[in-house]
Order: sequence, then structure tokens, then C-alpha cells
Amino acid sequence: MVFYFESATENDDGILKPSFLSSKLTNHCAEKVLIYMGRDKFENENLIEHGWDQDVWFHVDKISSAHVYLRMPDGMSWDAIPENILIDAGQLTKANSIDGNKLNNQTILYTPWANLKKTPGMETGQVTFHKQNLVKKVFIRERNNEIVNRLNKTRVERNNPDLAAEKVAKQRELKQAQRLMEKKLRQEEEARKKEYARLAELRSYKGVVDDEEGMKSNKHRAEDSDDDYFM
Repeated sequence: MVFYFESATENDDGILKPSFLSSKLTNHCAEKVLIYMGRDKFENENLIEHGWDQDVWFHVDKISSAHVYLRMPDGMSWDAIPENILIDAGQLTKANSIDGNKLNNQTILYTPWANLKKTPGMETGQVTFHKQNLVKKVFIRERNNEIVNRLNKTRVERNNPDLAAEKVAKQRELKQAQRLMEKKLRQEEEARKKEYARLAELRSYKGVVDDEEGMKSNKHRAEDSDDDYFM
């Protein structure tokens, strides 16, 4: 079982609304900001294995908690996530820790999915990091029921989703988008080359015409000079 939630962002009036309706989310106004987590440590293993490069992992520091993931929309950087979305993810992570939910002043760690490291001998659902300098922290002073309740209202449960197939489909989509972008760039480059050649040909033609006009002008001046001499 995987649980999916939708984050929210603030509009210009300070009113929370779903992020896919927001114009403040650095140009992702038509995209949802997805947060998801597994039901238990066994589900966490699947999430660790089949995460996306766009995913950011959240966990309460030093105590057991759910592995919560934020799936960033295109254009968002993991080290520049809007603060209110960070708080949403942090609150959800704290709320899904048996001990952390009862305690105030909790530190939530977060890092890109690609920085998660799984080594032989680790317990089910346990991870460490490839690079410690790619781990950031968000501080949650206390549980905010308003935020947690808002997120829970968006919760959707999916029983045994095919995470591997979904990842493959996403990778194909990204490769297709990359191919289309490369094709567009090639076409634009060809168009630039053709335009450059056309302008070069025009300049060359203009140079020939200017030379011919110059020769005619010189001839007329010479004829005028001869006429003056015989007069």
C-alpha cells in the first residue's frame, strides 16, 4: 500500500490552495506537488528501489519514522524547495513517526532519492547516504493539526502499485522529451546555417553588383575625360 498526498502553496492573499492552482510555485502553476509514503518498512524497500530522480526523501532524525517522498515538478530544485512545501513534507513525516509525533522540536532530514544508499546487511527499510553534504534539515517545532488534516484530506491509497513499471514509463517519457528537444535544436541549428548561407550569398552578390557599378562609373569618367581632351 502506498499513500499519496497533495501539497499546497499560498496565493498572493496568503490563502492556502492546491499547488497545481498556484502561480507562486516558480512557474509550475499547472502541476501538482505530490508527497507519498509506504505503509510499512517492507513497502519502503520498494520505494527505495524504484524512486525517481525527481524524488526527495524525508525522515525524522535519529528516530523511526515513515519514509516520506516529495516528487518535484519539472524545474524545481531539491535545494530550493518552497518553504511551505518543505513544512508540509516535514509535518507529514513527523505525524507518521510513532515517537516523533508525540515530541516537539523535531529535526527532519531530507535528501535527493539518488543519494540514498543501501548496503548488504542493512535491515529492511534501512538506508544511509552516499554523500552527507547532500543532506539538509527542516526543523518542526510542533505538530500542526491544520496542515496534517489538510494533507490527509487529499490522501489516496493505492494497493500494490507497479512502481517498477511506472518508473520505466517515466524514463521513457523523459527520453522521448530529450529526443524531441534535441531534434528541435538540430532543426534550429540547420535553419540558422541556411539563413547564414543566404545572407552570405546576398552579401557576395551585392559585392559583385557594387564592383560592376564601380567599373561602369570609372568607364564613364574616362569617356568624359577623353571628350574633354578632344574638345
